[in-house]
Amino acid sequence: MDKQSFLKAGHAPTLFAAFLYFDLAFMVWVLLGPLGVSIARDLGLSHGQKGLMVATPVLAGALLRFAMGVLVDRLSPKKAAIIGQVIVIATLAYAWLAGIHSYGELLGLGIFLGVAGSSFAAALPLASRWYPPEHQGTAMGIAGAGNSGTALAALFAPGLAAAFGWVNVFGLALIPLSIALAAFVVLAKDAPDAPPPKSVAEYLKVLRDRDAWWFMFFYAVTFGGFVGLASSLVIYFNTQYGLDPKTAGFFTAGCVFAGSLVRPIGGNVADRIGGVKSLTAMYVFAAIFLAIVSFGLPEAWMALAVFVGAMLALGMGNGAVFQLVPQRFKKEIGVMTGLVGMAGGVGGFYLASSLGYAKQVTGSYQLGFLVFAGLAVLALAGLTGVKSRWRTTWGAAHLTAARI
Repeated sequence: MDKQSFLKAGHAPTLFAAFLYFDLAFMVWVLLGPLGVSIARDLGLSHGQKGLMVATPVLAGALLRFAMGVLVDRLSPKKAAIIGQVIVIATLAYAWLAGIHSYGELLGLGIFLGVAGSSFAAALPLASRWYPPEHQGTAMGIAGAGNSGTALAALFAPGLAAAFGWVNVFGLALIPLSIALAAFVVLAKDAPDAPPPKSVAEYLKVLRDRDAWWFMFFYAVTFGGFVGLASSLVIYFNTQYGLDPKTAGFFTAGCVFAGSLVRPIGGNVADRIGGVKSLTAMYVFAAIFLAIVSFGLPEAWMALAVFVGAMLALGMGNGAVFQLVPQRFKKEIGVMTGLVGMAGGVGGFYLASSLGYAKQVTGSYQLGFLVFAGLAVLALAGLTGVKSRWRTTWGAAHLTAARI
């Protein structure tokens, strides 16, 4: 990549603001996972309830991403992001001051935390609209590296919960969220060539295009695997290997940092060799690693190594998918980001909830991991089936400067 060309092509302050907003929003989105051991102990939750607890914000975030995508196109990415962040801050303040006293209240909190997960649909269009096709993978990868916020939650939340109580963690989270919101208001700037708003009917029209469904499925596997693991691994390491919440958080943070930090690399590699080639390799590795870990490795460090491998593959796959989406749906990038992001969240909900359910019903997490590995294989088969058509139609060399 020509670094000077990239820096001249877009708006660096906006790219940084999009990353920071995305990072802190994702930290909050998965907060119930790192706090899950403490919450489950105090509220007496079963394995199935723990799985649903961490999966509820993921599903809510998935469904709200479409709404956020519509808001982005009707208002602007910056205005939509500010609205979402204010709602999240108000939700955490209420949970901190009023407290959480039942499983029902916990699930209600999870639904409102889903607003933080919808940040994806605002942060990525905000960054994407500033950059030309040949730099889309890199720009979207940098903005999307805000996934690393999930690692911050795993790294700090269990220790803070042990020191101050898990309810007070909601209050402590308000500090970085407020700082990030102030920085976003100052630094972020909407791109001047934003497409005009569309009617709701026009939004839904994109679903008639089969490529939209393919992208949704591909991202349901890559991002779904990433966020599903990020939400579940603290509980998994605690249950499977008896690690205390703080140590389990450190293990989880290592896995999540790996998947987050390689997302820009995945986008850059896709810019260089093409999103299809990059994504193909990532599905192969993800399926292998998820299958291996399903057999319940004897030592926690072995599981850590395999999960890091899986997260590396899934993280790079996330970057590859969003190198391709703007090429195919440039004019509909706002709504497509919402739709594809929604599908990714649905994938994460499935993985997180199925792991808890599998543990409760069978006494093992194996079935949950194996089914998701099978989904990676199905995604690989689907990608193999569409790549020739993509490269000879919208991805043809005479139509785009980007590698497909």
